[in-house]
Amino acid sequence: MAQELYTRTNQKLFFAGLALESMAKAEQSGAMNAQGLIQAERESSLFHLYGALLGLCHEIAGFYRLPQANAARAEALLTEDALAAVAIPEMAEMIELARQPETWLAQLLAAYADLFQPPVARRPVKTDVTQPLIQAVNLDEDEPATLSRETLEAWRQSLKSLARRFREALSEC
Repeated sequence: MAQELYTRTNQKLFFAGLALESMAKAEQSGAMNAQGLIQAERESSLFHLYGALLGLCHEIAGFYRLPQANAARAEALLTEDALAAVAIPEMAEMIELARQPETWLAQLLAAYADLFQPPVARRPVKTDVTQPLIQAVNLDEDEPATLSRETLEAWRQSLKSLARRFREALSEC
């Protein structure tokens, strides 16, 4: 593989696409382990989408020769401090997208961060032994929403189009 910065971004976008294809196959299969496969591919696609975002940040930082060009996390490059050193329009746009919680980029970053959170117990554990052993349970509780394949694919397409647009602008310089 060439040692150009854009190759890592392209590779991660491709891997995310493969994970999403596998997720679609798992959703259609009636296998006993389909739920596990779906979750594994969901996490894999999210991991690769984050890697593609980091790759795009590295492309931009490398083009402008920023001192943070080797950052191991995208969040290190998507800060106001990084932008304050040098006014870079591509980074400014990405920072703006990351800052607004309703945007696809902010949601991608939040979903990726959630991968590293411990599972949360849905019900408090009984600690009082004087409480009755049988309790009423509300079955109408909403399950936490999981990322759909369609959402992940939309994020992938948004990231891909952003990378293309940025590359066109960077090559014009």
